[in-house]
Amino acid sequence: MTDQRETTGPVVVGVDGSEASKQALRWAVRQAEATGGVVLALMAWDLPHAHLALGWMPPATGEEAAVAERAQQELTQIVEEVVGPRPPVEVHAEVRRGTPASVLLNAARTASLLVVGSRGHGAFAGLLLGSVAQHCTQHAACPVLVVRGDDG
Repeated sequence: MTDQRETTGPVVVGVDGSEASKQALRWAVRQAEATGGVVLALMAWDLPHAHLALGWMPPATGEEAAVAERAQQELTQIVEEVVGPRPPVEVHAEVRRGTPASVLLNAARTASLLVVGSRGHGAFAGLLLGSVAQHCTQHAACPVLVVRGDDG
């Protein structure tokens, strides 16, 4: 007996501004268009861990809000640049606090597909997956597609 996963969850895509993530977003939109789905474009943000590691006081709440707001503006701009102001499918652009892998894996719990970019760096390194892509392929609760960028 085979496991028939429902495909009603969103197509989740990690966006960080890299060319690979932009290509992943394009792919996610085409997939959602083909399957009648929606896209959840996610950008992770977090404050530097130096505050804790170096014994500094935690940042003020206003600083956290400013970082989250800036991340949302950046994500909104990237989504509009990549898919235009009127995408062919419903695209939700959200920023969430946490590491990229944890944010994506949490969203993948209810996703039909997780799409991530892989940023290679040169001939040999370009053959390897990035740490976020590798972590997602090993731990996601849904199928994962890794899109290679042109910047490798």
